[in-house]
Amino acid sequence: RTAELVVANRELESFSYSVSHDLRAPLRSIHGFSEALLEDCGALLSQQSKHFLGRIQHASRRMGQLIDDLLKLSHVTRAEMVRRPVNLTELAGDVVRDLKSAEPSRQVEVHIEADLMTYGDARLLRVLLDNLLGNAWKFTSKTTVPRIEFTRKAGSAEVFQVKDNGAGFDMSYAQNLFGAFQRMHAATEFPGTGIGLATVQRIVHRHGGRIWAESAVSEGACFLFTVTGENRT
Repeated sequence: RTAELVVANRELESFSYSVSHDLRAPLRSIHGFSEALLEDCGALLSQQSKHFLGRIQHASRRMGQLIDDLLKLSHVTRAEMVRRPVNLTELAGDVVRDLKSAEPSRQVEVHIEADLMTYGDARLLRVLLDNLLGNAWKFTSKTTVPRIEFTRKAGSAEVFQVKDNGAGFDMSYAQNLFGAFQRMHAATEFPGTGIGLATVQRIVHRHGGRIWAESAVSEGACFLFTVTGENRT
């Protein structure tokens, strides 16, 4: 039974990758032609027609992001693991620098604990931190004095945590948190595809670890994870 599930999951992952990859070309055409219509025929179009074309472009960009995220999820599931010592402090610093470069006007207090070392695949762990720190950055965007921390959990050498003082979420929905396409907030409030945490969970599981969250509405969130244990491909 277990072997059948493994085969079924691999077939599903392969199907997801193929579908996501094959959707790129027609999506580029939709976006490209709608953009060309606006540029070449904008003077002849009514405001309503321009609005409709704008909505097509917005939807195609969102679909493009969804495809990108599906491909990332497929990649972290299929990619070969290369395990070695990894400096998570350095990886997190790189992620935060990218976030600040993308939004230089934001003033966010960020604390990254020094010398956070682990053993794992550096590329996958970078994706993990991209998602967790990126979420913390996003969900503190409406907070007056935003703070983000990446540290070891007090009293534990094996548990790492990403903590923020942002929007938070209702823990009664926590069982759905790591499922694909699951969202705790409306897309109009905080943008996203709902695939990031599913990707994070898969990376953690491939490292033989576990991940969980603690939160309350309007009181921030804390995501805790381990990456120890045997490699589970």
